[in-house]
Amino acid sequence: MADRILVYVGTYTEKEAQVEGKSQGIHIYDLDLSSGALASVSVTTGIMNPTFLDIDKDQKILYSVSEVADSGGDPSGAITAFRIDSGTGELTTLNHRSSMGPGPCHLSVDASGKFVLVANYSGGSVSILPIEEDGSLGEASDFIQHEGSSVNPGRQTEPHAHSITLDPGNRYAYSADLGIDKVLIYRIDFENGNLIPNPPHGETAPGAGPRHFVFHPNRKFGYVINELDNTVTIFAYDEDSGSLETIGAKSTIPNDFDGTTYCADIHILSSGRFLYGTNRGHDSLVIFEVDSESGMLTTVDYESTQGEFPRNFAIDPTETFLLAANQNTDNIVSYRIDHDSGRLTPTGHITEVPTPVCIKMTRT
Repeated sequence: MADRILVYVGTYTEKEAQVEGKSQGIHIYDLDLSSGALASVSVTTGIMNPTFLDIDKDQKILYSVSEVADSGGDPSGAITAFRIDSGTGELTTLNHRSSMGPGPCHLSVDASGKFVLVANYSGGSVSILPIEEDGSLGEASDFIQHEGSSVNPGRQTEPHAHSITLDPGNRYAYSADLGIDKVLIYRIDFENGNLIPNPPHGETAPGAGPRHFVFHPNRKFGYVINELDNTVTIFAYDEDSGSLETIGAKSTIPNDFDGTTYCADIHILSSGRFLYGTNRGHDSLVIFEVDSESGMLTTVDYESTQGEFPRNFAIDPTETFLLAANQNTDNIVSYRIDHDSGRLTPTGHITEVPTPVCIKMTRT
């Protein structure tokens, strides 16, 4: 029997900040591995602004943020745990917990399946929540408020934690904070469920606005895509200490582009040969070739996302297709990946999805 790839799409359901919510919840699709087409399965309702998702390593539980400023009367967003039906792929709610800060925008499940880590953008903070035996969430076991500011008076007067990513060894957590131009590093105390600061932290250029972070598969380098100055900062990564050393940066847009654009998401192929990022405004996917010895990036091409404001994208588990979510034009566009050149070829399949933000996939 052929692989079945289930696609889960996080969306905006209600107006939040400058975004007009149009969706009912988390949209679920089947990905056709021969064509790259998406077929609708169902929509999970009853959750506000499930903009970012993650799935545990056993692919049995899905966790979603509720990107809101107030949940149940508390000045905080929320995290919801869902059980994934192994047959249909549909979701059943297990429970909700406070994210401990307003505007949660990103979360990660650690590889041991013991904790969910959350980044609260509006609150400029991170938290860690224990996972119970049935996959439901306990109350947060730790919370850290970020401090500081940077040079952009419109976006960097205070911290804005934009993501939290686990290292390949599942020992450290890396929080890219747009407001302070740092990737803050924490050692995870698995016994007590604590986040222990692990300086020195990763530094970007002033005004860069770090957003999402990935590691190279060879565990020697890390890459953060910067929303405000449209670059990728390249770090040398020490797996033992968890430290990051800035060794370079690369623009995500053509030299002759003079419009307004903001970076969003970043992913790397398991081969480590090619790195991809999204440009919102230029409305493209930038394709980089990666030098595995130096970590440096060479621009291969820019591929149109065939829509506006590409927020996040995902590469399917077989690495055959890349799916790009265009938030402002309500669609997801699929591309076939050329593993020799890194280039992307549109499959011709465009799926209407209201206000898509995040794409996560499972393989059954």
